[in-house]
Amino acid sequence: MPSRWEQVVVDAEDPARLARWWAEALGYVLVNETPDEVEIRRTPDELPALLFAPVADVKRGKNRLHIDLRPDDQESEVERLVGMGARPVDVGQRNVGWVVLADPEGNEFCVLSAKPGR
Repeated sequence: MPSRWEQVVVDAEDPARLARWWAEALGYVLVNETPDEVEIRRTPDELPALLFAPVADVKRGKNRLHIDLRPDDQESEVERLVGMGARPVDVGQRNVGWVVLADPEGNEFCVLSAKPGR
């Protein structure tokens, strides 16, 4: 039997702050918070989760794994996320159908265009 995807762990300088930012960005809920980790999920019982864990060092370089978001309206979603504290970043993308942003701690993620037919 294959493994079940439980969570993605995000190293964070301030796990509580970053988890709350992502919870607001995704419409997720906080399901667990301790000094060592903060977990958010779409609903309390739904996996996978995002788990934020403290690290002392700051992020260096481009992420090797990132999240892609697909909103119904890319332009409005980019505007909303930037208003929440995300910032546009250049990771070498050229003329593409997505926008690369970074969360408040510099973790890159993509905001894709709506799927055709939506």
